[in-house]
Amino acid sequence: MTFYIAKTIRAPFDAAIEKVTAALKVEGFGVLTDIDVSATLKKKIGVDWRPYRILGACNPPLAHRALQAEDKIGTMLPCNVIVQDLGNGEVEVAAIDPAASMERVGKPELTELAHTVRTKLQAVLASL
Repeated sequence: MTFYIAKTIRAPFDAAIEKVTAALKVEGFGVLTDIDVSATLKKKIGVDWRPYRILGACNPPLAHRALQAEDKIGTMLPCNVIVQDLGNGEVEVAAIDPAASMERVGKPELTELAHTVRTKLQAVLASL
């Protein structure tokens, strides 16, 4: 089992960010964090890196259910979605596969919930 799901699309980078954010919203996710990895690497260590952002996506009702099942599950929240410029007009969008990590916790209610979240993230990617 891989730890992520991904799709490559043809779009300008900034337009891809907008599309991903809108698609997440349709599936009930908000973006809690937006980390500009490129800017951070440049600022902190002087390295130039292709446009690369990490969006911390959260679906509050599902996050609440997960926290009720296991209060330490917050270590795995929010669901990270990366958007990175591959060049030549291609952008990769990849999301964590929550089932890959939450199944290891060993609680059936989390496993079921992780599959629900994975299905929603797959729908986001399919809509791009």
